[in-house]
Amino acid sequence: MYESKRLSFFRQTIRPSVKRYLTFAACRITFPLVIRSFRNRALRRYFEAGDPSGLSVPNVARVGRMLCAVAAAARPEQVNLPGFYWHPLQGEARWTIRVTGNWRITFAWDGADAVAVDLEDYH
Repeated sequence: MYESKRLSFFRQTIRPSVKRYLTFAACRITFPLVIRSFRNRALRRYFEAGDPSGLSVPNVARVGRMLCAVAAAARPEQVNLPGFYWHPLQGEARWTIRVTGNWRITFAWDGADAVAVDLEDYH
C-alpha cells in the first residue's frame, strides 16, 4: 500500500499541468554532387529525375543505392562496400561495381569527382 501511494505521488509531481509541444524547423542541406558526367542517358535520367524507364536491369533500386554511394564518395576506394563487388579494371583508370550477374556500373575518377559513369552489360 505504501508503494502505491508513493507511485501516485510521483505520477502527480512528474506530470506537469502545462502541455509542451516540440516544434521542428525544416532544414535542407545540399551537398555538391560528385558525379560530373554520364555515358548512359538512361542512367543519368534515373539519377537526376528518378525515371527508370530506360534502364534494362531487373533491380532498379540497387542501381539507385549504388549511384548514391558513388555520389557520396570522395575517392573510388570509398565505394568498396559489402555486396558491391568493387574492383579496378585492368589497363584502365576505371572502376566497376556489380549490379547483377552481368550488369556493371563503371566509372572513372577525376580529382574528387566521378566521371563517365556507365551501365554496361558484360556479356
